[in-house]
Amino acid sequence: MGWQEQYRTCICTPEEAVSHIKDGDVVFLGHAVGEPKVLVDAMVANAESYHGVIIKHMVSLGSGAYAAPDLKEHFTASPIFASANVRAAIEEGMADFIPMFFHEVPIMIRKGKLKCDVLMTQVTPPDQNGYCSLGTSVDYTFQALKSAGTVIVQMNDQLPRTFGEKVHISELDYIVEASVPLYESKPAVIGETEMAIGKHCVSLIEDQSTLQLGIGGIPDAVVQMLGDRKDLGIHSEMIADGTIQLYEKGVITGRYKTENKWKMTVTFLMGTKKLYDFAHNNPEVEVRPVDYVNHPAVVMRQHRMVAINSAIQTDLMGQIVADTIGKRQFSGVGGQVDFVRGAAMAEDGKSIIAMPSFTQKRDGRILSKIVPFIDEGAAVTTSRNDIDYIITENGVAEMKGKTLRERAKNLIQIAHESVKEELRYEFERRFHEKPFSMRK
Repeated sequence: MGWQEQYRTCICTPEEAVSHIKDGDVVFLGHAVGEPKVLVDAMVANAESYHGVIIKHMVSLGSGAYAAPDLKEHFTASPIFASANVRAAIEEGMADFIPMFFHEVPIMIRKGKLKCDVLMTQVTPPDQNGYCSLGTSVDYTFQALKSAGTVIVQMNDQLPRTFGEKVHISELDYIVEASVPLYESKPAVIGETEMAIGKHCVSLIEDQSTLQLGIGGIPDAVVQMLGDRKDLGIHSEMIADGTIQLYEKGVITGRYKTENKWKMTVTFLMGTKKLYDFAHNNPEVEVRPVDYVNHPAVVMRQHRMVAINSAIQTDLMGQIVADTIGKRQFSGVGGQVDFVRGAAMAEDGKSIIAMPSFTQKRDGRILSKIVPFIDEGAAVTTSRNDIDYIITENGVAEMKGKTLRERAKNLIQIAHESVKEELRYEFERRFHEKPFSMRK
């Protein structure tokens, strides 16, 4: 049978496709923009037909309707990243969170430690040889497709065809053709705080560096200030719209990358239609599995690797909390530790935790992100042994190779003014001396 005939025999309606999910199945959803909305909606609409189906995913941009309390007999969400749509279910004990480094997810699927009975994801229409692209999300999705007993895809002609990995029609079981707009993440608002943090980050980035950048105001501010750098490369968990500006200016070339020279190497894309159009059929953008892109042993081989990540909180030792708020699971570790460790092992590598020194509550209260002790119940995302630089709008605190006393002094220097006295008091209590700024 030729691939065209295979294709025709796999086409079905959303309702027919999800009817092949069985009681007790573990269903993996495509990651982020790869989440197949039409299929998820059909599955939720068919909830009465299931009992004990487990839903796994990392970043989810959909409604998360399967996590609703009235569907608890039919579905249990078991995410590896606590997106907004499942946080309440986790807090209320109706969903089960799995802590895991991003690069390990496909490895655990391959080993069978993360069961995957069914994969539901998006793919592009086939090319002339019967090969589809996973488009925006290769990450763990590629391995899930190889491991799943049943593969159900939403074939979307609005998904960009990206280079890196291919999927043949013969690997798909059920195909639902659905031309629907992709999920988009609008560019963040960049204020004075983000610009100040970005300026400090840029001071550590040399020409010919290879960058890992995320999404949000701080990465976008960093990108805006790199226009005078030369021959930067991208080896990153993801890229967003801001990267396009640097590419178009000729700042990003990949000339000095050790691996995948001349390419922007990522494991998923998340931004606006502008980004997806940029990546479509662009041989300079490679979207590859996360157990390659994020693996610290791969990251460490990149030339002048610079990793920039964020945090919710740090204590005076430099312990980083990035995925919990107290006992509340807020997100997930994602690729932070993957890149922090990879950059630390790289020749001339640097890892940066960049965050505002404070967050302001709706009632006007200022909460410092630099604290004497992390909140009760909070999980340490990145250990004090891994931390290199911590940056706020107030400056750069160097951590690597520093004593606990030196770390605390450096962090007090970049803390918000409203908490410096509290931090100095804790410093004196802990180290039996006043910080240098208090000495007469």
